[in-house]
This record gives sequence, C-alpha cells and structure tokens, in this order.
Amino acid sequence: MLARFQSLGCAFARLTAVVLACVALASASATLFLEEPYGKLGFFTATGHAAVYLSGVCAETPVVLRPCQPGEAGIVISRYDGVGGYDWVAIPIMPYLYAVDRPEDVPLFVDAKTVAFLRDRYRRQYLESVAPDGQDGETPGGNWYELVGSSYDRTIYGFQIDTTPEQDAALIGKLNAEPNRSRFRTVSSNCADFAKGIINFYYPKTLHRSVVADVGITTPKQMAKTLVKFNQRHPDIEYSHFIIAQVPGSTPRSFAVHGVVESFFKSKKYMVPSIVVSPIFAGCVFAVYEGVGAGRFHPARGALVLESDGTLEQPIDHEDLRAFQQQLKSLLASEYSVSSGQNVAKNWARLQAKAKIKFDAQGRPELELQQDDRLVRIGLSEENVLNNSALSPLVRELLEARLQTELRSKAAHEISEDEVTRDWDLLQQAGHSDSSLAATSTQHIENLRGNLR
Repeated sequence: MLARFQSLGCAFARLTAVVLACVALASASATLFLEEPYGKLGFFTATGHAAVYLSGVCAETPVVLRPCQPGEAGIVISRYDGVGGYDWVAIPIMPYLYAVDRPEDVPLFVDAKTVAFLRDRYRRQYLESVAPDGQDGETPGGNWYELVGSSYDRTIYGFQIDTTPEQDAALIGKLNAEPNRSRFRTVSSNCADFAKGIINFYYPKTLHRSVVADVGITTPKQMAKTLVKFNQRHPDIEYSHFIIAQVPGSTPRSFAVHGVVESFFKSKKYMVPSIVVSPIFAGCVFAVYEGVGAGRFHPARGALVLESDGTLEQPIDHEDLRAFQQQLKSLLASEYSVSSGQNVAKNWARLQAKAKIKFDAQGRPELELQQDDRLVRIGLSEENVLNNSALSPLVRELLEARLQTELRSKAAHEISEDEVTRDWDLLQQAGHSDSSLAATSTQHIENLRGNLR
C-alpha cells in the first residue's frame, strides 16, 4: 500500500468532493446536515447543529431563494439565533463549509486567526445585508460567524435523499412568501425544528422528535436517526450517507453529538451531582438512556467519505491507518528531535499564529512571515503551497502538521486511503525525498521562529 505514495498526483480532494459529489449523486436532493458540537459544552450545546443542504435551490440573496442554474451547487439553509433578525439564512455550499468561493482557496491547515479572517472577508463581500459592520467598520459581534466556515469548527454528517425540481419550486415559493423574522427558541423552535420542517415538506411526517429520549425537544441527532429509519422503510428513494471532515488545524476538534438525555447521562458535571443528591433521579436517567437506546445510534456508522471525482469511498481501515501513522512517525523521527517530531502540528500552529494572512495574485490565501530582514510568503492552499521552492522546509512542516492532525486515531472514519495518499504526495513534492533539504530543515525553521519571537 505505501508504495502507492509516489504514484498519485496531488489534489485537495475533500474540498472539491463536497461540491462534485453532492451534485453528482442526485439531480435534486435534500441533505440533512448533522453537525458535531464544539467549544465549551453546555447542557443543550452538546446536541450540535442541524442544517439542510438543497442541491437544486440557490440564493438570489441570503434571504431570497431561486432555482439553481446549470453549474450551481445549491445552498445550505438553517435557522439561526440573532442573525440580522432573520429566521433563516441561505448560504452557497462552498462558503458555508469553508468561507471561500472556490475549492482551491481553502487552506490546508487553519488556526483561529485564519478562520476569523476568512469569515470576515466573506462577510464583507457578501453578507453585509445580514451582518453589517460594527462601529468604525469593525467586525460585528453575534452569531453571524455560524453562516460560513462550518467545516473549520466541526465534522459534519450528511444524510441525503432524492427530491424533484417540482418539490424544490414549491419550497422556494413557500419560504419566499412567508415572513422571515426570527422565531428561534432553544427548546421549542431551534435549528433542528427548522430542518425537520424542510425535510417534512418534501416527505411529510418523515422526521419527528422523541418525547422520551429528548424530553420533547427536537434535536439534530434525533432528526438524523428518523431519516435513516425512513430510508430503511423506503429503499426505492435514492439515499446516501457521507462524512465531511473537519479541516485539519489547531482549532479545537469537535465532539460526538448527543441527544438531550444522552448529553445529561454522559456529562459528569450533571450526572455526578445527580447521583449524590438524588440517586433515584439518576437511576431514572440511566433507565431512559438504556431503554430508548439513546447511545446506540452512531452517525458515522456506515457513512462513506467523499472523493474528488464525486464518488463515495469507504473510510480507511485500521490496518492501513496504522501503517500511515507509523510511516509519518518514522519520517518525523528522521528530521526532528523526539519532542519536536511529536508536536509538529503544535509547532506549526505557533508559527502560523505569528504570521499575517495575505492573498496571492489569484486570490488564494498565503502566510507572510518575517525572515531575517525581509518578508517571505508561503502558500496556504493546495494550489499555491509548492510555489516557493526556497521555503521547502516550511512547506514540509505545514504539510507534516496537516498529516499529523489528519491521521489522529479518532479520525479514521473521516478519511479515505486516497485522501491521505494525496496529502502525502504533496509532502513528497515539497522535497522530503531530498535528503540534503531534510538535513537542513530543522535549523531553517528554528531560525525563522527566532525572528518571529
């Protein structure tokens, strides 16, 4: 298997795959997005987020819908809290996931500063009507950031069902005609309620809440669970189930998504005090959790990984994953000290945090770094990362950081063997096979870090 590393051409597969696969799988489709939670988890935030991707519906503006024209890839629509006073906002699929218009503009490795910069740049270009500048032209506060760059924050699971242009047209007419004023309520009118309404518009009574498992609150996980059951009852309707992985980077990784009772049961800060104060109540929570099988639905189970040609591939198996991990470990051991090799992703993140985000002549992101008495730029996307051969050591560290994050063991269900192979091939092209470059890379990078301190 490892012998294939040299044979495949480089490509940033996952990004192009999102558009190509969603268009190719069905001429028209509705996809429930089950999005993992991230950040500091509270009682309800552990349930994640729900949105709907419509491949045949596009946006005239973020709040006015229209049918898609040939070549357009559709929008993601969801309910938000505190975004311009609107109940729902529609964003094209690529910026919704990555805050950019083109797959070739997506960075290979992100930190919080890069994500914030890309989001605000997109907002200033396209979203001033729903998220205008703050005082003195500053970036506004609020939840508008949820509109773009979702894949920088979390892993997303897609549950896609076939639809028709006639159904799309009816939905467009309905949403455009109704008042679009905020109705968000955490318990009774949340993002999952809105997603339920969209899917049920296409297939009535398909999605429903669980009075027992979620104490009557509509949750994203319950919506996905009921859509899977709908597919099992209706195998004649075209269906697919796939994963859009979180972009590698130093941003915190997202968490497993839960329902309400499951969130309570698996949270020590809620469950432990309950056991002490009221063992009977805690026992009831456990009985409900086990009785309804709240923890037995896993959104990654059976899901495929999107590929660059629009196909769906099996996730990498554990044997191949271990082989890649061992190969990367050996490679890093030959180039760095033990501590540096183990923390190459953290080391690169510290370097990236001190750089400035710029764009090249084609509008692709790059980092500007101070090196001795001059400024140097290193490409941050697949399309421009190999442009500056003089910075090969830095390019290699960027790609090593990406691979180290990508190959973490818990991410096995999010990647395919071909995806890792392509990233590895980029690393090879960056000069890792050149022993003379490899021998000098550590000192080169350390010198540059010294200039940034």
